[in-house]
Amino acid sequence: MDLPHSTAIATTTASDALVRELSADVLRRLTYTVGKDVASASPRDWFIAASLATRDRIVEPWLASNKRNYQQDRRRVYYLSLEFLVGRLLIDGLTNLGLTEAMRAALKDLGVDLDAMRELEPDAALGNGGLGRLAACFMDSMATLEIAAVGYGIRYDHGLFRQTIKDGWQHEYPEDWLAFGNPWEFPRPEIVYDICFGGHVEGARLADGALAHVWRPAETVEAVAYDTPVVGWRGKHVNTLRLWSARAPDPLRLDAFNAGDYLGAQADQMRAESISKVLYPSDSTPAGQELRLRQEYFFASASLQDLIRRHMKQTGDIRKLASKVAIQLNDTHPAIGVAELMRLLVDVHGLEWKEAWEITQATFSYTNHTLLPEALESWPVALMERLLPRHMQIIYLVNALHLDRLRDSGVHDAGVLANVSLIDEHSGRHVRMGNLAFLGSHKINGVSALHTQLVKETVFRDYHKLYPRRIVNKTNGVTFRRWLLEANPPLAGLLAQTIGPRVFDDPAHLSELERYADDADFQQRFAAAKRANKERLARLVFERVDAKVDANALFDVQIKRIHEYKRQLLNVLHTIALYQDIKAQPSRAFVPRVKIFAGKAAASYHQAKLIIKLANDVARVVNADEDLRGLLKVVFLPNYNVSLAERIIPAADLSEQISTAGMEASGTGNMKFALNGALTIGTLDGANVEIKERVGDENIFIFGLTAAEVEHSRAKGIDAREAIEASPRLGEALQAVAMGVFSPDDRNRYAQLVDALTYYDHFLISKDFESYWDAQEAVDARWRDQKAWRRATILNTARVAWFSSDRAIREYAEEIWNTPVA
Repeated sequence: MDLPHSTAIATTTASDALVRELSADVLRRLTYTVGKDVASASPRDWFIAASLATRDRIVEPWLASNKRNYQQDRRRVYYLSLEFLVGRLLIDGLTNLGLTEAMRAALKDLGVDLDAMRELEPDAALGNGGLGRLAACFMDSMATLEIAAVGYGIRYDHGLFRQTIKDGWQHEYPEDWLAFGNPWEFPRPEIVYDICFGGHVEGARLADGALAHVWRPAETVEAVAYDTPVVGWRGKHVNTLRLWSARAPDPLRLDAFNAGDYLGAQADQMRAESISKVLYPSDSTPAGQELRLRQEYFFASASLQDLIRRHMKQTGDIRKLASKVAIQLNDTHPAIGVAELMRLLVDVHGLEWKEAWEITQATFSYTNHTLLPEALESWPVALMERLLPRHMQIIYLVNALHLDRLRDSGVHDAGVLANVSLIDEHSGRHVRMGNLAFLGSHKINGVSALHTQLVKETVFRDYHKLYPRRIVNKTNGVTFRRWLLEANPPLAGLLAQTIGPRVFDDPAHLSELERYADDADFQQRFAAAKRANKERLARLVFERVDAKVDANALFDVQIKRIHEYKRQLLNVLHTIALYQDIKAQPSRAFVPRVKIFAGKAAASYHQAKLIIKLANDVARVVNADEDLRGLLKVVFLPNYNVSLAERIIPAADLSEQISTAGMEASGTGNMKFALNGALTIGTLDGANVEIKERVGDENIFIFGLTAAEVEHSRAKGIDAREAIEASPRLGEALQAVAMGVFSPDDRNRYAQLVDALTYYDHFLISKDFESYWDAQEAVDARWRDQKAWRRATILNTARVAWFSSDRAIREYAEEIWNTPVA
């Protein structure tokens, strides 16, 4: 079921002239760019031709936007992120340009099905999860709001790994998303910057007697630019996503090659290109740590050199940088940019230290995404001194001057000074990148109200006391147009018919759905849209994992990165307990459920990979048990990415947002699910708190400990034996796992996992299990009353307009970046 373009985005039905024009454009691209004729063209050839024809329509407004930015001398925003999870771009571009139906008709005339062809587009493997998808949403909204912005990141050859599941275990393979080229990017071989590593720093006296520092690097890598246009809604403004690819200045050492050392001749090239080879190389080894740091400095330095070049071209005055430029650090990955900007201002542009530091702080702002200590990056001082010797000098001086100022202002508490130092002196000296990002920024923001409060109370407690106005909240948002128009055409069509197409210009109109929440006819139509999506997902499940699921069942979905704090294990244990309950009570009327999991575990994260294996082992046993009569099915869909999320989220009935309270910064999946009419079962964590406030207590299923209760429980101890004894269901589920009921080939497979949960339940699964069970029982009760369920789903969609990334970006622009919006 596809969305009629005329009802969805307020344009007239595609004219015959436009269809003919697009058809000619596609044929021209097929002939002169792809080099094929209609008779020999493969489906992929048609995809390339259609993508290039669409890109052609974006280029003119893109060039016009860039020209307008220069002519109006606009303040520019630069968004630095190690991840940009942009997903497929063909339908996204067509939707924002209002050309979807015209292109559909043009391709149909050529004998090509647009919906079948869109499946050929690979997902750009430029991100892992919420962080990268948020960056992509923000780029979309910055273009929509006509903010002059550039996103900077790395053009990974393979990005995050492609996940396969073999015998229930995760295996990682390179994601060859660039194997057939990328029709959306424009290579910029003329835009190249030298990125330096290693060597030493020399002191030199300038003509005026001042001391200068000269970095003599041992290695140079080139950063080459690739640009992707990011088109905003209705195509009025187009921004740029600029990604950097690494290469060696000399790709081949001819002397070594001619001497027969063919591998050695290419060693420098391989070392350089490894920087942009994969996303998040394992940092469990010293070599992996070094590569991570090289990646982060590589893209931060290239981006800063590039934006300074653009700034100097526009103004000619480096001292005006802070008045014309806003740089947003998306997490700590680009935090080394603080030291790099200081190096560029002081060493390259000759500014005095004090002035350079004032410019740096006024230019940078930093988004914190986590309270997890391991995610707040720190680098060994020895590694920093070897790899970035000049930056280590700068960090030392920034830190010394900072601590001196605090002492001069009366701060003498040794504990406070140690906590706010950029250098962690415990367990080997490390540079704290979170502290560097905080100190080098004028604003630091959390990404939900609860998270921001916890940032103030925990990781940056002492900083907040010293700088009480620096931390602000900016709750995340999502590009609601993509997650309706592109991901959920049945619902988008219903919204357009019921409210009008203006809802896609301003999500606030979603609130008009409230008056239809009790309308029986509208409930049926809303349910029919959900049913269409569930049937589509059921077909995909059968294709991907050979499992038959019933679209009449409750689709209970948890899709996110596999991590202990996100508590997929809690969901799996509930599945086991439910399985045991159904087996023990064959006469009870259970609600049919399909438990759907998807997500990747970091390659070196053994416990997370073991949870994936357990989920698949449980699925194997449950799905083969005929005694269940189809009342419970379990599915793990491999290789989770944006495209898969676009299929799953519109089909979900229940959204699992069950992280340990106080550990999920915000989440954006929770917003997408609610927008698409799924009810949330979750803890009071991250943005769940704000979703609850907006959808109403009766339209969400909240359970478990609060963040304060979590801290209190941990303070008392995390031995879970008492809680397990108090929950017979949980005890029986754990016993089944420990005894090898789900792993008859290796009955000790999960012994360590069960022991860890029993004696070191850091994520408080046992404490929350019974509350979670009761909440799931409430889900069943609501599901049995389909009128009440449908009412709640409609109200969820109607009440989540505030979680638009347009709103979030408007807040950033007005309160952090000081830049106008459309």
